[in-house]
Amino acid sequence: MGKRQLNRLSARTVATVKRPGLYCDGGGLYLQLSPSGSKTWIFRYRSPVTRKLRDMGLGPVHSVGLPEAREKAATQRRLLLDRLDPIDMREGQNRKRAIEAAKAVTFSRCAASYIESHRPGWRNEKHGDQWENTIAAYCHPVIGALPVQDVDTRLVLKILEPIWASKPETASRLRGRIENILDWAKARGYRSAENSARWKGHLNQILPALTKKHRVKHHKAMPFAEVGAFVSKLRGISRVSARCLEFTILTATRTNEAVAAKPQEFDLPSATWTIPASRMKAKKEHRVPLSPRAVVIARGMLELKGDYLFPGTKNAKPLSNMTMLKLLERIGADVTVHGFRSTFRDWAAERTAFSHEVCEMALAHTIPNAAEAAYRRGDLFDKRRKLMEAWADFLDAPRLEGAVIPMKHAA
Repeated sequence: MGKRQLNRLSARTVATVKRPGLYCDGGGLYLQLSPSGSKTWIFRYRSPVTRKLRDMGLGPVHSVGLPEAREKAATQRRLLLDRLDPIDMREGQNRKRAIEAAKAVTFSRCAASYIESHRPGWRNEKHGDQWENTIAAYCHPVIGALPVQDVDTRLVLKILEPIWASKPETASRLRGRIENILDWAKARGYRSAENSARWKGHLNQILPALTKKHRVKHHKAMPFAEVGAFVSKLRGISRVSARCLEFTILTATRTNEAVAAKPQEFDLPSATWTIPASRMKAKKEHRVPLSPRAVVIARGMLELKGDYLFPGTKNAKPLSNMTMLKLLERIGADVTVHGFRSTFRDWAAERTAFSHEVCEMALAHTIPNAAEAAYRRGDLFDKRRKLMEAWADFLDAPRLEGAVIPMKHAA
């Protein structure tokens, strides 16, 4: 290639040319001036593989001067002498850099990103907290700092095997969460291997299956004959946690439904608490009839004028789920908060004549029979109000042996 075929452009020409088009400097290097006035360098060549013309961008004029553009073009010509395609080479280098960068992305970072991106779609804040807590407790010590690309079956088993038999419910949920995070990492390009936490066709060949009976977790409950005296003792404790626990017992609601209750959900003149569908397990709005004692508790807590009926120690945060459990431990009650729902159900079955449907609806249990659910329109609210008032009366008279409530009183 003769010397006069190179370096045709001058710095002045590059700076002053205004007519859109291609201006050849020689050796495949061109100055490209677009109709909008932008100036860029391109290297035009014929592919040594396909023999087709290709244009390779070398950068804008304001960033890449004429001497640097000529050096870049010379580098590409040397590749062509070795029958290497400059664009393919650059793309290969970019892919290699991307792979190297992906290898540096840790499991902890992927887990945090997954939780953050999926949190808006989860039913409540507690669900996101459970994800964070289980991943932090079991995964971070083993694989948290490792590149997500390196998380193999051996490491997943190292996390799951110690708790597979002793904590089957936790282990099962944890396995599913690891699987979701690894799938997310692969979709993002941070991982190329198969999912090491996949159950079917993989871990089910190594770990024993967790049958339904293995997963059933019975919540420790208090005999209903003792709950009245317990509530009486509870009323002597002037703590928000004590009021929340008593309110939870009176309403037979779930822990997360009570601790996250907000002032706007209450209509005290009608003694009604309406829990939105977003906070219910069945994703259906639930009206709770409040007994006189429950109204007294709600009215007293509303005077605090907080964001939640039972405020926590931190601003704009509800009472922690663990607070009531710690209160039970201090009192010396070997039961769970959720267990009081079982206590309520046992009392309703053995000491009242309220129908099965009324008792189940008071607990916001879903109707397992699809045909029956399709025909059920009401929520038996008036009957449930009588049931909850009878429950509150029973709690107020701990020393009296409760007799079966006649049907005429329950109706």
